[in-house]
Amino acid sequence: MTIPSAPFSIEGGVAPLEGPHGPIGVLVCGHGSRNRLAVEEFASLARQLQHNMGPVPVEYGYLEFARPILRDGLDALRQRGVSHVLAIPAMLFAAGHAKNDIPSVLNTYAAETGLRIDYGRELGVDRRMIQAAGARIRACLDQAQEQDRAAGREPVPVERTLLVVVGRGSSDPDANSNVAKVTRLLVEGFGFAWGETVYSGVTFPLVEPGLRHVVKLGYRRIVVFPYFLFSGVLVSRIVQHSQRVADDHPELQILQASYLGDHPEVLATFRERVEDVLRGDTDMNCSLCKYRAQVLGFETEVGAPQHSHHHHVEGLVESCTLCERECTGACQEDGVPLPAGEDSGAHEHESGHGHHHHGPDHHHHTPYPHADHPLGPRTLRQPPTSG
Repeated sequence: MTIPSAPFSIEGGVAPLEGPHGPIGVLVCGHGSRNRLAVEEFASLARQLQHNMGPVPVEYGYLEFARPILRDGLDALRQRGVSHVLAIPAMLFAAGHAKNDIPSVLNTYAAETGLRIDYGRELGVDRRMIQAAGARIRACLDQAQEQDRAAGREPVPVERTLLVVVGRGSSDPDANSNVAKVTRLLVEGFGFAWGETVYSGVTFPLVEPGLRHVVKLGYRRIVVFPYFLFSGVLVSRIVQHSQRVADDHPELQILQASYLGDHPEVLATFRERVEDVLRGDTDMNCSLCKYRAQVLGFETEVGAPQHSHHHHVEGLVESCTLCERECTGACQEDGVPLPAGEDSGAHEHESGHGHHHHGPDHHHHTPYPHADHPLGPRTLRQPPTSG
């Protein structure tokens, strides 16, 4: 099968059908989840990207917990006549999954099949992503103002509102610092009174202890915004732990903004990443990458080998059965996920030491040096505190 050639043009926002290495296709690389809504959202985004890319074949795959896995997506592209794959990591920031796990799978497949695979960069701190985040926050503020008017309350101006951005949390300080940059861009973009950054796992401060410090600043209204692409157990954890703090402070308004989802600007950023690969502009931040440079506190990880930690769970398709579609966090009501074996459908999760709970064949990440930080993962194993 041969795909007819088209002009090798990037300017129009549509990738060419054929380039110097033959027919082109796009692979969207995701992490995967046992949460059905998250998987559905990812598949929907890939379908929308296919629509936006026109005749250029688009497939997707996951590292773990869901089908199709990355190899399935690559097989599908080859069956569609593709000989040159543009692989785009569906990751907000370049941490271990984008830097190690996905490239390892792609490199192995390319070596086995001879398929040309060019790897793109993460979505990153991008103006379009900031616009998408701003739209979610604006919708939250607008809804709050409508509720204030309906209740006869004086609306709280943005200048007296505090923004808390929640990142996923990583053992990579470069990725964590990017969340803080997103926070600052949003704070200045809206003119919020103050801004803070917290994380859902692995690093510090986590959501609940972070919010308990934030409320001491004295602002009447706090907007909690999860800077996440999709639904899942981590987003549910953010809502639950924010609610704990809200219950202890009824005098405050703690608002929940929606995660990014398939906002049009998110889709536009994916298209830009495809164009970046065609241009050869795929550089991640190497100056602060703990695998390439002596980053303060992570010096021992320079030169660590690039390999995937997900081979043992590729293709697992058992969805969690504790929730209907949207994750309620039923597997970790106390903030700690059930270990593998206690429930066959327990959600995937990262513990404080950066390991997933997958039984004896767990990941062998380098231990996170701050796993015992008093505002970090250890708080998930402590009773919630007030004040």
